[in-house]
Amino acid sequence: MKEIRYLFIVMAFTGMAQKQTTGELVALDDAFYNYVDKNATIEVLADGFIWSEGPVWVKEGDILLFSDVPQNTIFKWKENEGISEFLKPSGYTGILPYSNEPGSNGLIINNKGELVACEHGDRRISRMPLSNGGKITIADHWEGKRFNSPNDIVQTSNGTYYFTDPPYGLPEQQNSNTREIDAFGVYKIDQNGQVDMVIDSLSRPNGVALSPDEKILYVNQSDNNAPFIMAYPVQPDGSLAKGRIFFDASSLLEEGLMGSLDGLKVAKDGTIFSTGPGGVLVLTPGGQLLGRIATGQRTANCAWGDDGSTLYMTAHSYLMRIQTKTTGLGF
Repeated sequence: MKEIRYLFIVMAFTGMAQKQTTGELVALDDAFYNYVDKNATIEVLADGFIWSEGPVWVKEGDILLFSDVPQNTIFKWKENEGISEFLKPSGYTGILPYSNEPGSNGLIINNKGELVACEHGDRRISRMPLSNGGKITIADHWEGKRFNSPNDIVQTSNGTYYFTDPPYGLPEQQNSNTREIDAFGVYKIDQNGQVDMVIDSLSRPNGVALSPDEKILYVNQSDNNAPFIMAYPVQPDGSLAKGRIFFDASSLLEEGLMGSLDGLKVAKDGTIFSTGPGGVLVLTPGGQLLGRIATGQRTANCAWGDDGSTLYMTAHSYLMRIQTKTTGLGF
């Protein structure tokens, strides 16, 4: 296992630990500072991961869980305790080698308080009670065919799940001979466990989130030839109407900024915090880019924690956080 390095510098003359910070804030509109204070800093909590992903805050215990996909591990972080291994294997239980990204990716806490994981290697959505353990498969196929490698997931208040299924966890990805489904789809799992493909037209669906009123499903596409955040109206029966481009990140890539659209989360007022070229993008509900939390790393995902105003970010080998002036959904 790759060593996890704790980034605390002890100041001998004070006996206090100095926070390690990185990156910068890039405001494109003064309204950006309504969401992130001008003096806010990006704090590095730990380093040494291969590809950190899928952060989720667990209120019961005040801990952050997140995936390291290549290490097939879910790690736990807790204030004043740091990093420890929470679950291994996290997404692949086979004996033989699989792919470069066999582990879990996106994580959420569902309406019952269980940990729900998008598992690359076992090609399923699972749930696990945090108190007693023991994984239960929510879904692992559609129309008799196995998923590619479930990536990210969100749940509605009535229990319906939406998740994305790109090829990133497959051996040889899109060229894998183990693929059983032609499309890289977005799926719905209803309260009865019925699985339906609700989007079949995206080349690389990735992060997924809901608007506060649950009337819009946002889907990030991590295709640098079509780097769009898509918005789909959610119908009363859970199906989706025709989508539209909510935000086009092409200009950011043209500037030479690192990273692709990946995970995203929504604040209580509908503001979107999406990872993408240049860090975490802050967008209004109307799709205007207000600015960036520039981490200096390819940034995979983010999630609010603590009282709902601390944004935790997984960025390549790092776990980071920044204090915001807004509150995430669920707090």
